[in-house]
Amino acid sequence: MELKKPLWDTKELTDFKNQFLCGDCLTTMKKIPSESIDLIVTSPPYNLKNSTGNGMKDGRGGKWSNASLINGYSHHDDCMPHEEYVSWQRDCLTEMFRLIKDDGAIFYNHKWRVQAGLLQDRQDIVSGFPVRQIIIWRRKGGINFNKGYFLPTYEVIYLICKPKFVLAKGANAHGDIWEFTQEMKNQHPAPFPVALIDRIISSTNAKLVLDPFMGSGTTAISAKKQGRDFIGIEISPEYVELAKKRLDDSLRTPTLF
Repeated sequence: MELKKPLWDTKELTDFKNQFLCGDCLTTMKKIPSESIDLIVTSPPYNLKNSTGNGMKDGRGGKWSNASLINGYSHHDDCMPHEEYVSWQRDCLTEMFRLIKDDGAIFYNHKWRVQAGLLQDRQDIVSGFPVRQIIIWRRKGGINFNKGYFLPTYEVIYLICKPKFVLAKGANAHGDIWEFTQEMKNQHPAPFPVALIDRIISSTNAKLVLDPFMGSGTTAISAKKQGRDFIGIEISPEYVELAKKRLDDSLRTPTLF
């Protein structure tokens, strides 16, 4: 019986470098060679419309009434059954872990929330993966109309890495609580602040950075500003075009690195 070759056997890594690849993240990652990526920085859709408490699911709005996310993502409805969502994210992390080198790392940004009155802390997603550290991204601003719990002001970045990963020289001087203002002037409904990704990438020695949920291209912008290569995967053609434009615009301005 003839064995099927891995999808990436037909591709060279150079075919992917500094490209925005439009497609499903799992299918596309399977085309990339194992242990070829230095660093993965990403934040998946949070499945916010599958919610019991914030009005996202039925359009009531609540604290989200003026938010772009009330209209959802392009090409992703963000409303999967929870078990299906967890399985999808674990599959994504498994594929990411295959891709990073033996000194590579994944910075996986997510958000804890209260669902049906109980904390949903994402352990069902990250359990079993080698989480070395949790970094708190404290966002400036926010509002909460739910009387059952205090105002959520942070998101969580899981540092998932292989044993040989080390930080760049001097980066360990940063604490594990980071405060950055949310990105406000961006057409994407849930963009990263550039300064947050600058902190992550500059804290590593990575030469090639992957973001499998590239969105509006912030990871690519930060990588190129710091002289690193990137690979971006994004399912939405609209967001791919937005990312290309933002990257082109950013490269016309002087770099601080």
